[in-house]
Amino acid sequence: MKLLRVGPPGAERPVVLGEDGTAYDLSGRARDLDGAFLAGLDTAALAREVAAGVLPVVDLDGRRVAAPVARPGKVVGIGLNYRDHAAEAGAAIPAEPVIFLKPSSTVVGPYDEVLVPRGGEKTDYEAELAVVIGRTARYLDSHAEAAGVIAGYTIANDVTERAFQFERGGQWDKGKSAETFTPLGPWLVTADEVADPQALALRLWVNGEQRQNGNTAEMIFPVLELVRYASQFMVLEPGDVIITGTPAGVTLGRPGTPFLAPGDVVEIEIDGLGRQRQVLGKA
Repeated sequence: MKLLRVGPPGAERPVVLGEDGTAYDLSGRARDLDGAFLAGLDTAALAREVAAGVLPVVDLDGRRVAAPVARPGKVVGIGLNYRDHAAEAGAAIPAEPVIFLKPSSTVVGPYDEVLVPRGGEKTDYEAELAVVIGRTARYLDSHAEAAGVIAGYTIANDVTERAFQFERGGQWDKGKSAETFTPLGPWLVTADEVADPQALALRLWVNGEQRQNGNTAEMIFPVLELVRYASQFMVLEPGDVIITGTPAGVTLGRPGTPFLAPGDVVEIEIDGLGRQRQVLGKA
């Protein structure tokens, strides 16, 4: 099942797509696609409503597509989770997952403008699989328990200002936290429709040139381990998002390749999760 949000900022409405692509308005059933909705989501019951034709149809033409999760409490980032990316970054393979946090103010829609921050000199892209949490999780003991708290999956671009990340001191968060630095979407695909999150190809283009071409099978720490592991250090709540790392091909690992600049176009797709596209602007 594909869930999305459409409408201008601050006035988005929740939508579910039927198997034939017809869009149905959920605003009569839910205020938004937020943590409260995800915590009570019954995909089987919702599928029956869609099949019965009891939900109003909505025309998506010309409507802005927002991030498929409203106001995530936190975005949990995972660094260096693909061996080829660690190698291009000149970093050792981590013994445990590398965790950083991104504020919810970074989250925008899949086609919204991404802004190069003031003082930014090395703005970079990172195509990533994003995991959306649907149940409160703390101190999970197993991968089976981790699977039970996942609501679904979407696409993320973990935009990063490398100069802030590596040249301004402190933690990675400084280079990860600018407004618009986490485009999400277009859809939240519910977990029951993703047979194997470790078998998804992901690709990224800049101005039509392919830069990244990887597969989630190449992760150092798989999705279920990331969820289990993160729950040992923080409470994961419905609506939280975990972005799971990026494969090789970022600008940082391509000497001589210019970093992103206003006017550049970044496109990302992941098998079964759709495609997103951003044009770069300037803050």
